[in-house]
Amino acid sequence: MSVIEPVKRNIDNPYQIKTYSSSLRLWHWLNAIVITGSLLTVLINSTILDDRSSAAFMKDELQKAGSVVTDKQAGSVAHAMSDNVWGIHIYFGYALVTLLVFRLVLEFFQLADQKFIRKIKGAYKDYYIIKKQRELARHELVVKTIYAIFYLLLIIMAITGLFLAFEDFFAPYKSIRHSVKDIHGFCMYIILGFIAIHLAGVYLAERKDSKGIVSDMINGGGE
Repeated sequence: MSVIEPVKRNIDNPYQIKTYSSSLRLWHWLNAIVITGSLLTVLINSTILDDRSSAAFMKDELQKAGSVVTDKQAGSVAHAMSDNVWGIHIYFGYALVTLLVFRLVLEFFQLADQKFIRKIKGAYKDYYIIKKQRELARHELVVKTIYAIFYLLLIIMAITGLFLAFEDFFAPYKSIRHSVKDIHGFCMYIILGFIAIHLAGVYLAERKDSKGIVSDMINGGGE
């Protein structure tokens, strides 16, 4: 069993399929949409709307059309277009923060057997203390640990993103802006790695003994 494959059956009762609340499923898919949108804005600004390359492209095209454009003018237009995309990125960031708060609050209202903290504690207890269903427990513990790291990364992304979005408010801490931006960008790359691992794990699970795990996250699972 691959350690990155999510499992659709409970540790305590391997014959029972896991269930997911409607609130958790809503969070999962909205979070996927928001993260995808946020990453797309970064991709667009780092490729198509890169200030230097897009300014050169606009200058060449306008000159071909008979307009006289300076490097400074083309650069200003390119930078304005890039800023518009970053504005969209900021709104995705606000949505991500909102969803993160929603997820943290949701943890307190989830059914006991669906709480993330309880699941990771249960997997730890089954593997290290009770030593029951050790292979399944070890696998669940690894998967849940990866998810815990993902949640931590989202928290760091949210904090650093808010710092950058409201940098004027945090003017006294302007000296650390560059470091905060680096941390924000570094976390983004790790999240990209998590997404790749998650998609690979779901793909493998669907092809093996956890077939239907995607539909479970849509319809709620259970039997």
